[in-house]
Amino acid sequence: METRTAQGAIAWAISLNTFPYIAVPAYWVFGRTEFRGYIKKRQEQLSATDPFDGAFIERVDEAGLRFDSDRPHVHVLQHLTKLPATIGNEVELLRNGEEIFPSIFAGIAAATDYVLLQLYIVRDDELGREMQDRLRAAAARGVRVYLLYDEIGSFQLPRGYFEPLRADGVDVRAFHSTQGRANRFQINFRNHRKIVVVDGRTAWVGGANLGDEYMGRNPRWSPWIDTMVRIVGPAVQAVQAPFLEDWYWATGEIVPLEWTPQPAPSGASLPVLVVPTGPADLFETCEIQIEVHDAGFAREVEALFLRDFAASRLSSADELEARSFFVRLAARVARLTAPVQ
Repeated sequence: METRTAQGAIAWAISLNTFPYIAVPAYWVFGRTEFRGYIKKRQEQLSATDPFDGAFIERVDEAGLRFDSDRPHVHVLQHLTKLPATIGNEVELLRNGEEIFPSIFAGIAAATDYVLLQLYIVRDDELGREMQDRLRAAAARGVRVYLLYDEIGSFQLPRGYFEPLRADGVDVRAFHSTQGRANRFQINFRNHRKIVVVDGRTAWVGGANLGDEYMGRNPRWSPWIDTMVRIVGPAVQAVQAPFLEDWYWATGEIVPLEWTPQPAPSGASLPVLVVPTGPADLFETCEIQIEVHDAGFAREVEALFLRDFAASRLSSADELEARSFFVRLAARVARLTAPVQ
């Protein structure tokens, strides 16, 4: 048994020995060490999307947009991800829903060719319905809109949420992380990526899902602190590369996208390396990370974290015990079912 935390391994060992009739089925759902079906099929399918990554890399080199770094880890990460670190990027740090979603909505409103949207959690609340309206308006203008969501993260979403989107031409698909009989119950392997791409020229990447808690409008969860970055420049193609892979996994379809990199019109030239991760990769978290090589941006991120930590407080075990039974149960299950390697 191999888990991310020692606590998870101990919890599984105790449970499997103490409550085998309950723990064995639970381990089949939550605790298997490898997503074998996903890994095997995903690696087979990469042959369909690799040519687009290869064309993008060639065009980056032809345009002189590759980041020539002397840092060994940059070369290692480029080799592992098969994506280039690029220069010519503009990067904007966005804190919380009040900054994140107006920026995304403005980008969708300006779209002329396509919008890619990939989310872990989608909620049918005020923010979710505003996104619904924005996507429907884009589709009505003739913009191709592709929405990929994780069916486990969005399990509370009513089916009716997607009906008006599909009726107006938005292509909506579930990620289907549990494809195949052997993986039907393997729900702890989820797709946590949060990506928006507009016309292959602007991308938003980070931690924000689609729900009112990110706007401070959900008393149960607010305030929810999260960040995203807005990218303009050649790194946008590196962001949409994992979206294409995920879309192909979910649908078996290749959608036409813009793969010609262009530097940011503002003249900014920040070096950016996109690091997508997933169960089929050496990095298995199914997220997407952005590495920006710029001292000014680093200071901005540091100031953001220091400000948030200064406003935070330590939650005690006694506070957890005072919460409802379901909150305490969720906390313990989360510890038990920590994603595995």
